[in-house]
Amino acid sequence: MAEKIVIIGGGPGGYVAAIRLNKLGYKTTLIEKERIGGVCLNWGCIPTKALYRSAEVFNSMKISESFGIDLEGSVSVNMGKVQERKNQIVDTMVSGIELLLKSNGVEVIFGNAEMIDNYSLSLNGEIIQFDKLIISTGSVAFIPPIKGVKNDGVITSTELLSLDKVPESLVIVGGGVIGMEFAGIFSSFGTKVTVLEALPTILPGMDGELVKRVKPILKKKGIEVMTSVMVNEILQEEGKLKVKMTGKQGETEVLGDKVLISTGRKANVLGLGLEKTEIILERKGIQVDENFMTNVPGIYAIGDVNGKVLLAHAASAQGEYVAEHIAGKEAAIGQFIPGCVFMFPEMASVGYTEEQLKEKGITYKTSKSLFGGNGKALSMGEGEGIIKIISDDDYKIIGVHILGPHASDLISEGLIACEKGMTVDDFKHVIHAHPTLSENFYESVMGLKGEAIHIVPSRR
Repeated sequence: MAEKIVIIGGGPGGYVAAIRLNKLGYKTTLIEKERIGGVCLNWGCIPTKALYRSAEVFNSMKISESFGIDLEGSVSVNMGKVQERKNQIVDTMVSGIELLLKSNGVEVIFGNAEMIDNYSLSLNGEIIQFDKLIISTGSVAFIPPIKGVKNDGVITSTELLSLDKVPESLVIVGGGVIGMEFAGIFSSFGTKVTVLEALPTILPGMDGELVKRVKPILKKKGIEVMTSVMVNEILQEEGKLKVKMTGKQGETEVLGDKVLISTGRKANVLGLGLEKTEIILERKGIQVDENFMTNVPGIYAIGDVNGKVLLAHAASAQGEYVAEHIAGKEAAIGQFIPGCVFMFPEMASVGYTEEQLKEKGITYKTSKSLFGGNGKALSMGEGEGIIKIISDDDYKIIGVHILGPHASDLISEGLIACEKGMTVDDFKHVIHAHPTLSENFYESVMGLKGEAIHIVPSRR
């Protein structure tokens, strides 16, 4: 128990590991160079969701007449107040985590930690030695070598989150989760959004059928999506940015007031001094084993920095696992990790997709339930979307994919089903409240055996 344990990085992996270790009786030192909460809380997940909620409210106000609500005069976005609300939410969350760390007895030191050798580091002019180290420094935006990428107006998600004015037009380079979330937010605010994706489809890794279903919805909202295009150059032209690209139609170009580079993220190890240690750094991140330990005994790497799963909740889960592993407990971690995309409508997924199962040669069954037949969804004015359940031949649920209202909340039931190996029979006679969106989940599960009441039987 007298071991000196140091954690570098106070994001969702680091601060969770610190608190869990202290609850297990270990004294830990948490080092953070900027703000507690890391990228997720300060410049990622939380501020993005604050803007998303503002966009959601604005969307509702624009169609208020369809709900029988008449608004006098025009409705507009006050970006200054949007930012003020976002900052207040972030500050509240940061203060809350700081209180948690303090109340759990975690020592927090602010500064830049740099490794000196395997078991010591430099911090604020002092040398700190340790017995065990957890590296949780997260990730930074990956900037591809595009000519003109350093021009004014070419920004990352960090700068986009701080804009005090809604741009008239926005070109997004990268159609992954981050890019598509910002596409939805700023399109709702009134920006003309164009998304450029090098791959044949947006949202790689998500269920292909759901992606196909969301494309016409995005088009209806005025979001132009161009896939299989390679961006060659970004030029400044008469106060605008011209993005030149090559695609199916040859060489084309598009103009925007701002260009968001959203082409992924990479491990944040710059200035960490790994080159002075024996720690192995791979292309995706710091190399770790099944216990998230590096090749140097007693040194762990969790979260984005190890490149395994770039999600905040994965980092937190790894943080708890490592804390329990250090304490000599029988550490365990979930096999299934949900992913959510906060667009309009939301998309969420857990477990296997059809594409993955086909690639592995695994036979499966599917069932789908449309939100268009759900009373709660229709009363909300959000009848677009679907819940798709995938099971194996024994009717064990192995994949859940949702496109529709509150998908990010509904996916939790799917996560539990996958993680606990639940079957259709486990759900049978489990009464879901009416009228709720979760009824659609139940109907889709029952549809796997053809026992759903509110799904039209297949003619096949």
